[in-house]
Amino acid sequence: MPRMSRRTLLRSLAAGGAAVSVPGLLTACSSSGGDSDVSNAGKKLAPWPAYKPATGPEPDLAPTQAGVQAGYTSYPTDLVRSVARTPGDGSTIKVMSVSFGTPPKPASANRFWAAVEKALGVKIEYTIVSQADYQKKMATVMAGDADSLPDVINLFSGFVLPREAEFVQRRAEDLTPFLSGDAIEAYPNLANIPTHAWQDMGRIGGRLYGIPLERPLPGSTLWINQGMFTDAGMKEGWTSDDFTAVAKQATKGRTYALGAAQGSLFGNAVHSAAHNAPQGWAVTKDGTFQPGWADERYKAAIAFQAQLRKNGSYHPDATSISQIDLTTLYYNGTVGSMQDGFGAYLPKYQESKGKLTPAAALPYSVGGEPGGIVAARRSFGYTVLKKAKKERIELLLRILDYLAAPFGSQEWELVHYGVEGTHFTRGKDGSPEPTKLGEVENNTNLPLKYLAEGPQVLFVPGMPDAVRALHAWQQKVVPHAIRNASFGLQSRTNNAQGTTLKALLDDTVTGIVAGRIPLSEWDATVKRWRDRGGDRMAEELAQDYAANT
Repeated sequence: MPRMSRRTLLRSLAAGGAAVSVPGLLTACSSSGGDSDVSNAGKKLAPWPAYKPATGPEPDLAPTQAGVQAGYTSYPTDLVRSVARTPGDGSTIKVMSVSFGTPPKPASANRFWAAVEKALGVKIEYTIVSQADYQKKMATVMAGDADSLPDVINLFSGFVLPREAEFVQRRAEDLTPFLSGDAIEAYPNLANIPTHAWQDMGRIGGRLYGIPLERPLPGSTLWINQGMFTDAGMKEGWTSDDFTAVAKQATKGRTYALGAAQGSLFGNAVHSAAHNAPQGWAVTKDGTFQPGWADERYKAAIAFQAQLRKNGSYHPDATSISQIDLTTLYYNGTVGSMQDGFGAYLPKYQESKGKLTPAAALPYSVGGEPGGIVAARRSFGYTVLKKAKKERIELLLRILDYLAAPFGSQEWELVHYGVEGTHFTRGKDGSPEPTKLGEVENNTNLPLKYLAEGPQVLFVPGMPDAVRALHAWQQKVVPHAIRNASFGLQSRTNNAQGTTLKALLDDTVTGIVAGRIPLSEWDATVKRWRDRGGDRMAEELAQDYAANT
């Protein structure tokens, strides 16, 4: 196994949803917002695109309507062709997206880039924005003139961009005529994107402006060192008391059961979900929105975490360590667990092979109630197009349709692995294995997957048992997923003040768990949050929810 590189760790971050270590990053709030112009209240709503599942290799482990993913224990041997003809016309397109990799080699010296351009039939001018610079760069782009915009822009859902919805409505093409209802049939791979991804992306002013990047239902997950936790007494059906005992038993010397990164609130998402607290927002039967932070179960989760920290079960640098460095500590056995997105399973298994056996922890029960898990936003951002003539928009949609090719297709293999014999070879089971060149030239460093991507499936090259374990885990926990009711909805206050107000709550959670602030301060903090805009958010979300139901 090659030595862990910073690039590999960044890839792990990207796969996991980039959820926990960046200031200003929100994992539970709607990333869209706006005023009465962008609200869906009182507007005629564009129908969601008609879902038309793509045909391809049958999965070895079946998906479910509830949200369990399809699983492939081996790589398909007969790849389908999902695009009938070259989509481009030889022109140049300008694109921009977030990136979690290192800058790629320039197009003139990059065979992966050249192969994709040839397949697409266009030249690509790519503005690649690192995660760390994304908010600053997007602020500049949004403030610029319309002519300077790229043709294709990825809007990453990890950040709340002020007045994002207004920018999209003003500068991006209204894609409703191209994608709404049966119109999407002209782009079969885009039609293969499930309805839940479009819904969590949401409408703006009743219209469709973007193409979502679909993601699995499980969100923030507690990834554990299975051997360490099993040896410490972990068992299926454990309670919160059992969890406390196991964490204490697994913590010895300079080894800590619980790792956490700066900004993760000591892994609060996992613990608040186990306590069955609402994740962000809950909606009642009468359409009233209630904040999870005001729920007593959320407060109980904070108190539980504070006790775990007092017991010494957390790594002492839990409030200052980066997610990248925490990942290193997880792989080398210094910490026995870490919170990360479910999508981080692939690097978790690939990079820890021969060192430890990773596993997604089952939630513990609290007071006799089975614990919940975090339901992710099913759209990891969305892609918008610069306003242009009808023919140009259709060209760009054909390009995105190619990039959204499903797993098991020739197009998916090219976009994800490059050219056989150049960027990858075949393993014994037929799975693509990156060459040295493929470790440098790939869609992490040239992040095409953040422009468009087909629905994700469970697949770990050469590790069928890992796929079976992940599929079985999803079958157990998906029925207990707790969804943030604000996903896909518009709130002017959240758009303008969401980051600041969430920081007020987050700082208090961190302070209480770290032992710097008494638990008694929590209610006062929630009241300040409500008075400064939280209650207005609830009203605005309720209005938009009513318009969408």
